[in-house]
Amino acid sequence: MNILVSGIHGFVGSNLVNKLRAQTKIYGLDIVDMYNPGIAANFGWDILSDKDTFSLNLPSLDCMIHLAGKAHDTRNESAAQEYFEINTGLTQKIFDFFLASSAKKFIFFSSVKAAADVVEGDILTEDVTPAPKGPYGESKIKAEEYILENMAHSEACRSGNKRVYILRPCMIHGPGNKGNLNLLYNVVKKGIPWPLGAFENRRSFASIDNVCYVIENLLSKDIASGIYHIGDDDALSTNELIELMCETLGRKVHIWRLNKGFMQGIARLGSYLHLPLNRECLQKLTENYVVSNEKIKNALGIEKMPVSAQQGFVNTIRSFESFVDSKEK
Repeated sequence: MNILVSGIHGFVGSNLVNKLRAQTKIYGLDIVDMYNPGIAANFGWDILSDKDTFSLNLPSLDCMIHLAGKAHDTRNESAAQEYFEINTGLTQKIFDFFLASSAKKFIFFSSVKAAADVVEGDILTEDVTPAPKGPYGESKIKAEEYILENMAHSEACRSGNKRVYILRPCMIHGPGNKGNLNLLYNVVKKGIPWPLGAFENRRSFASIDNVCYVIENLLSKDIASGIYHIGDDDALSTNELIELMCETLGRKVHIWRLNKGFMQGIARLGSYLHLPLNRECLQKLTENYVVSNEKIKNALGIEKMPVSAQQGFVNTIRSFESFVDSKEK
């Protein structure tokens, strides 16, 4: 297969190349031009409007995977316009390109935050009425709406000749992961007590291995177009993640259950001073956000994801260790 992947040098893209390189020919779209032995060629975004360059350098495509986007900035230092220019505008441009191309499948990485900033009830399913809050989720749902509207006007999409998958992953983790999991890892690695033990929560995550497994199946199987939530089978609490990290690293567990109001005050101060522990970071680390993955499992004909939530985190933690060891050497 010939596949065009946007954002190919990012966290998900890099892992996906490692999974697909043996059975596919991969072409990249990115603002960064880096050498990767798994990529046949890498192009800038101007290729979407340069038909001559496209015809000379790219073969007939089978699938386009749109990973590129502006990630959620928990420090709230990004302007709202940036989210809409990238997450919405760029998606519109590449989806138009897909509709005019020979590619039969389009995979768009949205986010569960496009569906809901806060989960109402026990679990978030695909049939929820989207109610995002903030420019990140709002820009993602605008991109989804554009795709769905143009699918409705496309004969190729209506007839099933072109398949479109809008994926809403939970927080993805794995080798190369950056973000709040690194914060947790550094806290445990340094032996610093975890001060948020009083917050009892359940949260869904998505191992990069399970994410890549879904994509591999969407490429190889005849799956119906639609919106699919992507996550591991089990939700975990932050306290469970700390315990799992300590067990993997061979460290003693130090969890402090400090007063919730006091820690919320610290987070408010962190927002004002632009510190790592701010209100948004606190919410992501302690909120209940459980997501159903039943729809995608039913579509793939499986009862469970290949990698358990616990094993996925062990893999991620070990990748952190390997990275630190390589830097120290």
